[in-house]
Amino acid sequence: MSAATTRSRTPDRLCAEAVDLARAAAEEAAAPGVVGEHAGVVSEGDRVVTHFFECKELGYRGWRWAVTVARASRAKVVTLDEVVLLPGRDALLAPEWVPWSERLRPGDLGPGDLLPTDQEDLRLEPGYTTEEQPPPSSAVSEEMAQLAEAEDADVTPGAPAVQPTIPSRGSIAAVAEELGLRRARVLSRYGLHIAADRWEESFGPKTPMAQAAPATCVTCGFLSPIGGSLGQAFGVCANEFSPADGRVVSLAYGCGGHSEAAVMPKPPQPAPPVVDETKVDAFPLRPARDSGSVPEPADEETAELGHS
Repeated sequence: MSAATTRSRTPDRLCAEAVDLARAAAEEAAAPGVVGEHAGVVSEGDRVVTHFFECKELGYRGWRWAVTVARASRAKVVTLDEVVLLPGRDALLAPEWVPWSERLRPGDLGPGDLLPTDQEDLRLEPGYTTEEQPPPSSAVSEEMAQLAEAEDADVTPGAPAVQPTIPSRGSIAAVAEELGLRRARVLSRYGLHIAADRWEESFGPKTPMAQAAPATCVTCGFLSPIGGSLGQAFGVCANEFSPADGRVVSLAYGCGGHSEAAVMPKPPQPAPPVVDETKVDAFPLRPARDSGSVPEPADEETAELGHS
């Protein structure tokens, strides 16, 4: 271990004694009453010392004012180096700053908001370039050149500012415009994969709804197919009673609103009761007469008429 390193561990005596100088510098940088008690001295090197003072500023709990002083070799005058506010071990710190592009979440974009796309966004790739034209020696180029000459004969001459910009016949841009694919950038393979993973996680076969479904969306009549390569694994749900209505769903997803789901069974009918307490049985006031019954005794008027 060198001698310079050994001397740097012990604070310089004159610099360590310059507490008043350090406090005055801290109060000038902050405000009177904000600088607290002296909290220690640390040697930064040969004749370089940092004094720490407690910070009483609201919102800066655990922070300390750090005032560094120094003196030249063989000099007895201590001079001020710098004054900074540094956090301590238990300091209250702001959360780590995260760029807005990483803080943005689905659903954060509202009406009127603009979301700029990075020029080097990995989710996109060039859709077409006007430089990709057939070679002059190709048969396609000669055929398209004849068609272009015939079309140019009907073009009304005018200023370039007035005439619209039309891709030349035979170019990749002209074919892309005819097919409705004239876009500056399209989804890259990476963009397709992350979109598929996101949709698979929300409405895929591993969701609880799909696990309990009677069948998958590939056999559902409410599934509206989509074009492109993503149409091989996804579609759009058109069932208003489904939790995925209007959403892109995996063909392996499913829910209880499947178009071919079994008819809901009827509620079970209870067995008839042994004693029906809700039915009223009719009982006659007098028992019916039959041949073997004993005749009823006649009343007095009937008896008198019979004797007369």
